[in-house]
Amino acid sequence: MMWYWGGGVHWWGWLLGTIGMVAFWGLVIWAIWYFVTAVTRRPEDQPQGGGDPQRILDERLARGEIDAEEYRHLRDVLRGGDSTPAGRKEPTATGDRR
Repeated sequence: MMWYWGGGVHWWGWLLGTIGMVAFWGLVIWAIWYFVTAVTRRPEDQPQGGGDPQRILDERLARGEIDAEEYRHLRDVLRGGDSTPAGRKEPTATGDRR
């Protein structure tokens, strides 16, 4: 029986090989860039996680997301004051749920 090995790789083999090589080297270059920038990044460049609750509350008031009454209530809650909104009663044990 004769085995035919052909004349080499067909055009699609070259195409897949080229795409694979470009993808591999692109991934290697991206990984090097990512790790170098992660190590050399200054602390002021990094995003602030969470943030100060009072500052966030101030920003929400400035953007108009909350009104002054809600702002005062939330500020009091942050400071450890009354935790019920003005005009709303706490539910009692007798089943008064609002």
